[in-house]
Amino acid sequence: MNSSKNTARGLMCALGLLLTGAGIAAQESAPPTNPGSSKDLPGTQEAGARSPEELASVRILATGGTIAGAQANPQGYGYKSGAFKVEDLIKAVPNLDKVAKLTGEQVANIGSQDMNDAVWLKLAKRTNELLASPEVDAVVVTHGTDTLEETAYFLDLVVKSDKPVVLVGSMRPATAISADGPANLYNAVAVASSPEAKGRGVLIVINDEIHTARNVTKTNTTNVETFRSPNRGPAGVVNTGDVHWFERMDKKHTVDSEFSVTGKNTLPRVDILYAHANMSPDLIDSAVKNGAKGLVIAGVGDGNMTQPALDTLARHVKKGVVVVRSTRLPSGLVLRNNEINDDQKGFVASGELNPAKSRVLLQLALLETKDPNRVQRMFEEY
Repeated sequence: MNSSKNTARGLMCALGLLLTGAGIAAQESAPPTNPGSSKDLPGTQEAGARSPEELASVRILATGGTIAGAQANPQGYGYKSGAFKVEDLIKAVPNLDKVAKLTGEQVANIGSQDMNDAVWLKLAKRTNELLASPEVDAVVVTHGTDTLEETAYFLDLVVKSDKPVVLVGSMRPATAISADGPANLYNAVAVASSPEAKGRGVLIVINDEIHTARNVTKTNTTNVETFRSPNRGPAGVVNTGDVHWFERMDKKHTVDSEFSVTGKNTLPRVDILYAHANMSPDLIDSAVKNGAKGLVIAGVGDGNMTQPALDTLARHVKKGVVVVRSTRLPSGLVLRNNEINDDQKGFVASGELNPAKSRVLLQLALLETKDPNRVQRMFEEY
């Protein structure tokens, strides 16, 4: 017992010294600010420019992940997700209280590989409650990176407010050398506080970039530059709290979304199956047998797959299972009736959405309909 307490205290000390020292060093080495240098740029907000009375009220909802993780061994690759609480994260970032008026709460404390529908529903409910309050201007969610894009897109479809919602994570745990979490959190709060963040849907801030939930995906297992929006590019950039915006998203989200999880305790099961050479249809049958109401195929090329797989899927469509064709490739669109006759087989083409995002949208679509034509319309509009 004493050993674990000592270990926890040691990790906390290491976190505080590492992050505070990094913050002080950054402040001491920073060049003098040229007054008006960022104010003169359109679409830019200078961090810390507002008086304390004008600061936005931002609630941080913590779910765990690498950003709150700790290494048992500084030289080791592995770490424990969610080792630190939300209060620790806030205290560890120098000058964060000068960017916004902050409060925090712990919604979950898990690695994002264990993210599930129950936590999604809890997070959505709490986010909507907070944003409905005039005392909360924005919400920041700390999250592991493995499924960050899925949680962000889910919230993008079910949050009923145009107030900013920003998800943030890190690729290195809090106790690592050159931990990226503190800078990411600082920038995320700055973006959430930006007046121009309103109405842009749910955003992800990481590695000095701003991405929309719909477009972003994780592309590298360990690199801090892992998050990319392959087809459209980032929604903006942010450096030490200075925010520069690009074009707004042209798809429906948040207040314009038809989806709602109010009163919902579960979501329909949707499975993703990976297409490959010699793909067998038996996994398709197994998924449906075990309760899948919808299937997303991470297809080869433009969402294609073996003929036996296509025939099996068409058979299940006739029994009410909704099938979406996506692609296992990192970029590009899956177009309707391209290579495969979707009209004839009753399939849905995912368009720009990758398999993970397609699964999120299909889960919510199935709360409304099993008609593939209506589902196709949703994939075109969201």
